Amino acid sequence: MTEVVAPDRLIADLPEGAVVTDADILAAYRQDRAQDPDAGTPLALVRPTSTAEVQTVVRWCNEHRVPLTTRGAGTSLSGGSTAVDGAIMLSTEKMRSIDIDTATRTAVVQPGLLNAEVKAAAAEKGLWYPPDPSSFEICSIGGNVATNAGGLCCVKYGMTADYVLGLEAVLADGRVVRLGGKQIKDSAGLSLTKLFVGSEGLLGVITEVTLRLLPPQASASTVVGSFASVHQASEAVLAVTARIRPAMLEFMDRASINAVEDMLKMGLDRDAGALLVAQSDAPGPAGAAEVEIIQRAFEENGATEVFATDDPQEGEAFTAARRAAIPAVERKGSLLLEDVGVPLPQLPPLIDGVAAISERRDVTIAVIAHAGDGNTHPLIVFDPADADEHDRAQLAFGEIMDLAISLGGTITGEHGVGRLKKAWLPDQVGPDVMDLTATIKNALDPHGLLNPGVLL
Repeated sequence: MTEVVAPDRLIADLPEGAVVTDADILAAYRQDRAQDPDAGTPLALVRPTSTAEVQTVVRWCNEHRVPLTTRGAGTSLSGGSTAVDGAIMLSTEKMRSIDIDTATRTAVVQPGLLNAEVKAAAAEKGLWYPPDPSSFEICSIGGNVATNAGGLCCVKYGMTADYVLGLEAVLADGRVVRLGGKQIKDSAGLSLTKLFVGSEGLLGVITEVTLRLLPPQASASTVVGSFASVHQASEAVLAVTARIRPAMLEFMDRASINAVEDMLKMGLDRDAGALLVAQSDAPGPAGAAEVEIIQRAFEENGATEVFATDDPQEGEAFTAARRAAIPAVERKGSLLLEDVGVPLPQLPPLIDGVAAISERRDVTIAVIAHAGDGNTHPLIVFDPADADEHDRAQLAFGEIMDLAISLGGTITGEHGVGRLKKAWLPDQVGPDVMDLTATIKNALDPHGLLNPGVLL
């Protein structure tokens, strides 16, 4: 049995209050948004404010061989920041500085700042940070980088990785490395910056990120289509994306429509089998042409109603409805949240296949999707007190990932593998890639201290 090391020296070496051992506070940090019932209890919670303080924590962990879990805002949907028994929980929530450089259109950000706060700070300078997860108001930039988060507009504007120009990270042995910078082009050496994006805390603790910003997004026109079936809606998605790349193309099925309507009471069609919300932000005549293409694609694929608007408030109302889907469905019971994606031509069989799994396992599965890039979020609803239903939900969870892999897709488009999905990762990437991943992990963290239990 491993001897428990008291964090006395760590407490002494850090500012007062940075290290917390109060049991009630530790309990609040055991689980993240995934609500893993097997979450452990950390040895201590540490809330640093600087890279130097993170170095102190990591060096102490390395010296005493104490594992370390890094946590952002705790919004992980794959268990990426679930606590481990006897480990240090390092929360970046107090690392919140930001500096906007309008000359280079960049933001240098500490990881604890929320996505929404980065957007707001950029907007004050007349700039825009595009990545927009549905949880943008509560998720942190550090967590976004760790999982390569996407969002509603990534169909046109890309993922978090497309906006990370540089970063600073503390390695497992306490060294600090600075990768990339404010320059747009940089081909010097291996692309180590991109290696850290999406690495889920396995390779180091990210303490600063340099983000690329864009000019403000143009006003968007919104097109909403109601469909009798999810299959018709998924075919309409293909019809749109074959012609244009919209600024947004989101999908909701009947279960998610009704859950959102129960919560927001905004007049959504409860009888619709599916709803598509699309946007074009192309300027002038090009935007009008895109709206026409979207409308025609919806109508030709069986839409029972098509509504278009240039009113920003009306468009935002439908966007808000889509963003509200997960908390709305969560009101119906406990959730197992999927994040599977497929090549766009495989979207119809994926959505049809999820419906078949739902029927076969007799569990409710509400499906929402960033349909324009093939990334779906099947939400499995179950009662944890019903042992049989719990087991059926778990089987459905695995079968959905098996289905995505069989269609040439992925078990995660933007949430990360975390702890909940790692059993399926070898089936997607194969043994050679798993071996290569382990080789990189072992080279940078030979004692396996960083985020143990995640991904590998």
